[in-house]
Amino acid sequence: MTILIFILMVSLPSERTDTAYFAGGCFWCTEAVFSRIIGVQDIKPGYAGGDMPNPTYRDICTGLTGHAETIRIVFDTDVVSYETLLDVFWHSHDPTSLNRQGADEGTQYRSAIFYN
Repeated sequence: MTILIFILMVSLPSERTDTAYFAGGCFWCTEAVFSRIIGVQDIKPGYAGGDMPNPTYRDICTGLTGHAETIRIVFDTDVVSYETLLDVFWHSHDPTSLNRQGADEGTQYRSAIFYN
């Protein structure tokens, strides 16, 4: 008598995640680009790089807070690398355009990479 044993291989989610912070113009446009990348688990828009604690959208629009519209990306390092995210970042906007991306103009739309 032959006994056959089948082992079901299940792919479990990785517990290896990291976080990237990119400012590349309007955070909703930047969010849309990165949401299409396999391995990106979560994206949150916000503000980074300024001096005012807890700024509002109105505060940011003055251009006086020093903040840039930024997205926080949580990604699975077993699926996508930080280097790949950087490549997408550099190719999805014009980092040489000072304080402007498309129709959006102001210091809040500057290109930046933040770290934690």
